[in-house]
Amino acid sequence: MNETARKTPVPAPTEPHYREAPNNIEAEQALLGAILVNNDAFYRVSDFLKPVHLYEPLHRKIFEIAGDIIRMGRIANPVTIKTHLGDAKVGEMSVATYLARLAAEAVSIINAEDYGRTIYDLALRRALITIGEDIVNIAYDAPVDMPPQAQIEDTERRLFELAENGRYDGGFQAFNDAVATAIDMAAAAKERDGGLSGISTGIQSLDSKMGGLQRSDLIILAGRPGMGKTSLATNIAYNIAASYEGDVQPDGSMKAKNGGVVGFYSLEMSSEQLATRIISEQTEVSSSKIRRGDLTDTDFEKLVACSMMMQKVPLYIDQTGGISIAQLAARARRLKRQRGLDVLVVDYVQLMTGSKKAGENRVQEITEITTGLKALAKELNVPIVALSQLSRQVESREDKRPQLSDLRESGSIEQDADVVLFVFREEYYVKNQEPRDPHDPKYVEWETLFDKVKGTADVIIAKQRHGPTGTVKLAFQAEYTRFADLADSSFIQYEEH
Repeated sequence: MNETARKTPVPAPTEPHYREAPNNIEAEQALLGAILVNNDAFYRVSDFLKPVHLYEPLHRKIFEIAGDIIRMGRIANPVTIKTHLGDAKVGEMSVATYLARLAAEAVSIINAEDYGRTIYDLALRRALITIGEDIVNIAYDAPVDMPPQAQIEDTERRLFELAENGRYDGGFQAFNDAVATAIDMAAAAKERDGGLSGISTGIQSLDSKMGGLQRSDLIILAGRPGMGKTSLATNIAYNIAASYEGDVQPDGSMKAKNGGVVGFYSLEMSSEQLATRIISEQTEVSSSKIRRGDLTDTDFEKLVACSMMMQKVPLYIDQTGGISIAQLAARARRLKRQRGLDVLVVDYVQLMTGSKKAGENRVQEITEITTGLKALAKELNVPIVALSQLSRQVESREDKRPQLSDLRESGSIEQDADVVLFVFREEYYVKNQEPRDPHDPKYVEWETLFDKVKGTADVIIAKQRHGPTGTVKLAFQAEYTRFADLADSSFIQYEEH
């Protein structure tokens, strides 16, 4: 190396470059101008653009006020808006002059949507920057109470919210938005098969009582072992997935017109066992025969035909045992992004794990799980059907019908649930009371009772936020683990008010 090169001073580090968050003030001005000149421009962007997406605070205020005025059926122009903005200034310019200039330099209404999309995309980029900065800062500081896995799950949740709804903050929602959503829901119910506001379970007598499974509801399906909780949940899950009918939205995404995409967390049974149950129910070949391979050629042909049909059904099974509420939520978000999601089934709550913070206290842990499931139902805007075991105190009572108090041991299950269903099969208990001696005088009495309850099941609606409580009688075919509507009209549903 020559002497000159050795003495060349190292260039001084340049000043850190200030980077402004992505924004486009001109696009915001052009859009607001178009709205002020022709209020129809507002409806071209109102379904995706919210005031929070605009970068300039004054522009947010103008957009919000204009929207409120237009929704009330009045004209939004520089004159009607300026009264709501007081003495605000834009540099040396009064707000009235600024509004007049926006209107004077307005672009045509045709471009309004393009400007709206530009503003929306820039808002999402700003939100991504905020999330990215938080990831970096939290990773550097590494709080003791937030291990890397928890940070990944939190980031995934925030990114999911952003991708789904363009939301990157919580906060209050205008009541008129909530009203519009409620009207949309009623319109969708009118269009849907059966006129239900929720997703049909495929069991008519249950739907008529519940109006289907409602979005963002936590539905607890509880019962003692042997009552058929999993069978009912599997029946409902398959009915919904089998009747799935997609509808292409303007943005290219798919939305369920009928039925839905179902995610099934099977913590107790393997996916093969679950599939065997569904095949048995659909083909009317008993599951014990399928497991033993005791099949005729006709039975086997039925199985093959059924399996080919089932391959097209949007039912996704996760058989991970002992899954935590955080893992379950992360996987459900991923499924919704990749395949869509309309209903989530969890079999069952007591097999899930909470965080380590809950420690040894199982009641606290179950409380954390049910609270997490309710929050997830709201976040994903899907009904979650969570199965739950009942306490043994049911067995010690004369009347074995479950009550809400039988859930109390498990923390806040009753409080968090929007709907609580109990599955009760009297046949199960009556069968065990069969007198050993067929000549016993009580045998005839027992036989009469058994014939009355045989092949039936009660689904007790013990709690329902949106409707009546009561009991629905269903037919239950144990051989095929199938619940169905009763053909006999003498079985009448009854309500409690």
